[in-house]
Amino acid sequence: MSDAAQPTAAEVRAAAEAVKTALDRHLAAVESRSGDDDPAVYEAFNQLAAAAETYDELLYDRYDEVTPFEIPSAEEALPPYGGPEEPNALSVLIRRDYTVVEPQRLLAHAQRIEEADDESSEASSTVHGALGLLFGEYEPDEIASRHKEFGLEEGDSTLWVTASDEIPDPGEWLEAPFEQVDPEAVVCRFDVSAVFDDEDDEEDDDLESALSPDTDADEDPEPLDADR
Repeated sequence: MSDAAQPTAAEVRAAAEAVKTALDRHLAAVESRSGDDDPAVYEAFNQLAAAAETYDELLYDRYDEVTPFEIPSAEEALPPYGGPEEPNALSVLIRRDYTVVEPQRLLAHAQRIEEADDESSEASSTVHGALGLLFGEYEPDEIASRHKEFGLEEGDSTLWVTASDEIPDPGEWLEAPFEQVDPEAVVCRFDVSAVFDDEDDEEDDDLESALSPDTDADEDPEPLDADR
């Protein structure tokens, strides 16, 4: 960033003061909250997160320094829960991504499924047909635990638990099962992604570098004194 576009020292200082004010508001909201889902606490939390993120950005742009705060992005953070306080029903939404890395292994399994069912068709001769046979024969959880055996490689996955007052009528949402998900009704979610493993590896590498002695790899170690 050019010097002309850099924030001023006064702007950085003002952002720091905004963080302090947001901290006080958040603590006051927590101390006086009316329950576990008090909207005032969520609002104060979001204000604190926004103030901290602004300060972090300005601090970096001006001084090339960062804060120890980890601010969740909008994509990672769920909105405040706005569902029923005492839900009578729930829905579990699951998405799992796979890559077909060994088509021949997949096709071989599909062929065995057809043979076991004494059926003869062309389904097992194509990848999309084999996938249909595979998911028709096994439960999704079993496929998840045996995906390598079926020639698949796991991608990202997510599980959302949403709350509601009552279960929908039979067949009500089957035509568009994932279109009417209310983010505010999400009780909890569990995400699995290789990106999290990459972040952990980077942290481990940083820790290892910090703990490793600063030595020259080309320099022979000094021999121990035999008299010691």
